[in-house]
Amino acid sequence: MLICPKCGGALIREGKSFLCPQRHCFDIAKSGYVNLLTADRMNSALPGDNKLMVQSRKKFLDKGYYKPLADALCSTVLRYAQTGCTVLDAGCGEGWYTEKIAQALDNINAEILGIDISKFAADYAARRTKAAQFAVASVFHMPVETESCDIVTSLFAPWCGEEILRVLKGGGLLIMVIPSERHLWQLKCAVYDEPYPNEVKDYGLDGFEFLGTEKVAGEIFLPSNEDIKALFSMTPYFYKTGAEGHERLEKLERLATEIGFEVLTYRKISG
Repeated sequence: MLICPKCGGALIREGKSFLCPQRHCFDIAKSGYVNLLTADRMNSALPGDNKLMVQSRKKFLDKGYYKPLADALCSTVLRYAQTGCTVLDAGCGEGWYTEKIAQALDNINAEILGIDISKFAADYAARRTKAAQFAVASVFHMPVETESCDIVTSLFAPWCGEEILRVLKGGGLLIMVIPSERHLWQLKCAVYDEPYPNEVKDYGLDGFEFLGTEKVAGEIFLPSNEDIKALFSMTPYFYKTGAEGHERLEKLERLATEIGFEVLTYRKISG
């Protein structure tokens, strides 16, 4: 599925590198990922999540707090996946969900690709599983062949509708995860004086037919401040919270909070 970010030619693996017909060369890192983020697509020297944030998310997810979501996601992917299908995880992070998808599709010879703008995330993802290829790239300029994907998954990633429509085959599927209204409600109550529910927007997306949603709800118990801070750092609230809120967070020794997600499924409208 990968194409050259410089000329758009198909990338073929040769030894420890990917090369296109124009001989643009991209070396494969020791862990297995390839960096296809060109300088003109970088908004900073080290775009995306830094190493500390990626490590925190990895530790949190590895403890299984979000297993109900992973189970629902994989169940949805399995419902539509066919033998030999191609799956793109757009904004894959450190690869926890990508690995779960690869395990679910182990028997149907699926080709799986994960991309993320953070090289630290791609590195951790590549170390996590060899059942998928990982690349550093922006979801707004994906080095992926046009109409090459049967399924695209997008979990809490920036919305890049035009690119997803471009890479999906006609009739291909988008499986997207969003937080529900009361996701992490007790955590927000502990940090903010006036917490507000998440906004769940209309399900309609241009170029897609909405097929349905599966809601995932439950409660998790976090027994340590380390886990609480790891969870908080995974959310947009981390960047928007002032010093007072972070001080409150530091004082939390344990927390029980609601979790809630929606797994939305769409089909690309052909033509």
